[in-house]
Amino acid sequence: MLTYDLDRRGSLARYDYLCRCIKGDILAGRLAAGEKLPSKRSLAAHLQTAVVTVENAYAQLEAEGYLYTREKSGYYVAQVEAPPGLDAPSPHAEAPRSEVRDKEEKQVLDLRSGGSGTEGFPFSVWARLMRRVLSEKGEALLRATPPSGAAELRDAIAQHLYRFRGIKAEPEQIVVGAGTEYLYNLIVQLLGREAVYGVEDPGYSKAARIYALSGARTAPVRVDEGGVSLVELETSGAQILHTSPNHQFPTGAVTPIGRRQSLLRWAEAQAGRYIIEDDYDSEFRFSLRPIPTLQSIDHAGCVIYVNTFSRTLAPSLRISYMVLPKELVAPYRERLGFYSCTVPAIEQYTLARFLDEGYFDSHINRMRKFYRVRRDEVIAAIAESPLGVRCCVSGEDAGLHFLLTLDTQRPDRALRADAERCGILLSFLSDFALRPGSAPQHTLIVNYPGIDLKQFRRALRTLEALLLHAPEK
Repeated sequence: MLTYDLDRRGSLARYDYLCRCIKGDILAGRLAAGEKLPSKRSLAAHLQTAVVTVENAYAQLEAEGYLYTREKSGYYVAQVEAPPGLDAPSPHAEAPRSEVRDKEEKQVLDLRSGGSGTEGFPFSVWARLMRRVLSEKGEALLRATPPSGAAELRDAIAQHLYRFRGIKAEPEQIVVGAGTEYLYNLIVQLLGREAVYGVEDPGYSKAARIYALSGARTAPVRVDEGGVSLVELETSGAQILHTSPNHQFPTGAVTPIGRRQSLLRWAEAQAGRYIIEDDYDSEFRFSLRPIPTLQSIDHAGCVIYVNTFSRTLAPSLRISYMVLPKELVAPYRERLGFYSCTVPAIEQYTLARFLDEGYFDSHINRMRKFYRVRRDEVIAAIAESPLGVRCCVSGEDAGLHFLLTLDTQRPDRALRADAERCGILLSFLSDFALRPGSAPQHTLIVNYPGIDLKQFRRALRTLEALLLHAPEK
């Protein structure tokens, strides 16, 4: 009789655990092909479990091809080959630990991400609005929304952009999608793979990779203290430019008005040139007002504006949007209007209410204060640490990261490897260079929103030791 300890199933359902145990015995050869299994009732009595537990386990194994039935006879083991070179799992063995899990447990501090948007998420407000949407919309939530997104959400975004960013856009110009990565793919399909896409160097490497994987050519364009270099842009051969003029990642550069106007003149100079303005964290500026967007001063229809709620609300929300120039609305509908909207209806309608009823503005104001305090605490911790005399902070006036230039001769690669062995995950400006030498060494990117200050202070002591190539034990 088959004997398994169902109390060792952990969080698994009884039938699932039993199914895995029998499958393990089949793969290991402990149950031979053609061997008859006990009846459901007898095995259930032997294991002191419900008959339905055995019934569901047998049914799953039959569906997967490990068992077969003979009419009025019962269940039999099917002919199954064990994976070559792979030992069948013991039915009672603990699941192997993953390398990812091991690394997470050894991790002390992650300065590469540092959290984003989840620290003050308004759960109670969001839940209340979602319940209202469920009650008021009812079955309408089960129907597909328009390809560009629910009209209510696009209207709410248009109103928000006018109030907060000075952008005058009709709802018809707005396309809602699940993340900016999805929108980048749509842009390539709209503007064409034949065009050369200029990308900032150093810059947001994911955009360049997406354009390349979509079949488009990319051209790196150097970023200096004022943003994209006009000289390099002119010589790059790019027809499309992807840029973040309000707070460039990772350098933190802010493009001044003179260069913004020059970028627009560049786009206007030839038909088919466009600027993709990625305004990913413009809401978090801590000194003075947010800087006007390129789109708001574009009078020739050359700017495609892209933004996301992942930074301001939560990364998992996956609601982003783009504002197309009016002349691209009809081509977009003609070429790409068959795509279904990738954002669930209930989340679209909930976000529309969140925007319309002022909750988003209140959330941003609250989080701007929270992040300002957190930034000041992190910078103060640096100044008070042994590392304080060996580094320099810059780019802290906007966005959710700043730069920390280290006084050391050690290569970034060596510092990163030593820090990871100590449980500290780092990213440097040089990690985002598209060409060798396009970003300086020894400049650390500090993403600070979710930093635990106690851990951070310990990490600073470790980093100070690492600068001298003497890892702390």
